[in-house]
Amino acid sequence: MCCTGFLKVMMFIFNGAIFLAGAAILGVGIWVTVDSNSLLSLANKVVSLPEDIFQLNYVGYVLIGVGAVLLIIGFLGCCGAVKESRCMLLTFFSLVLIIFIIEVAGGVVLFVFNNEVDQIFDTIEDEVRANIQKDYGNENEMTKVWNTTMEQFQCCGYKNYTDFYGSPFNNAGDRYPSQCCSGTGPCTSNAAEKADIKGCFARLLELLEENSVIIAGVAIGIAALEIAAMVVSMVLYCNAGKKGK
Repeated sequence: MCCTGFLKVMMFIFNGAIFLAGAAILGVGIWVTVDSNSLLSLANKVVSLPEDIFQLNYVGYVLIGVGAVLLIIGFLGCCGAVKESRCMLLTFFSLVLIIFIIEVAGGVVLFVFNNEVDQIFDTIEDEVRANIQKDYGNENEMTKVWNTTMEQFQCCGYKNYTDFYGSPFNNAGDRYPSQCCSGTGPCTSNAAEKADIKGCFARLLELLEENSVIIAGVAIGIAALEIAAMVVSMVLYCNAGKKGK
């Protein structure tokens, strides 16, 4: 009985956190969907992604869906543990199992079809370069986003300084963003080539590699929590069944 009570408390706390996270994600999703001047519209100005790869306009709906699922899972877990409802516990177990299977399948797909993933990144690179060469130095919001990104990550363009060749900023003279050069002098093509500042995509990959242990730990931790939640829900499910007899 003592062990069962402890499991019920842990189940309630764990799913309470899931419920609150779901509510927060749902709120953000609604805000992004309703607010036409949100970060979504700004992101579309930075990079226009092909429709067959990803639609940034659907991010709000994805967040709403994820938030709603988390809300349902948290509710079922909390109420199922407190009321010892076999129906709620079984539904909770089924939902978590489905999510776990999807995560594993997604990891396998990314590992097996890595060539297709590389092709997607190549397409994104072309789109980003096209937008930079069209709007950088002319479209204020887009220019500010890139300047802030390059300052924060200490990078230059998507791949390197050549991304800015032919942009309105570059056409005003042989000049490139100051983030593409080291030193205080004017950032010309020669100075940018000597500085050899890495692109923001390469810097992002470096950050991911540097924190790969943490990322892997978080992924394993999430998987462990999901397995533990399924085990606990099954234990409570079986105990509820014994009490019903």
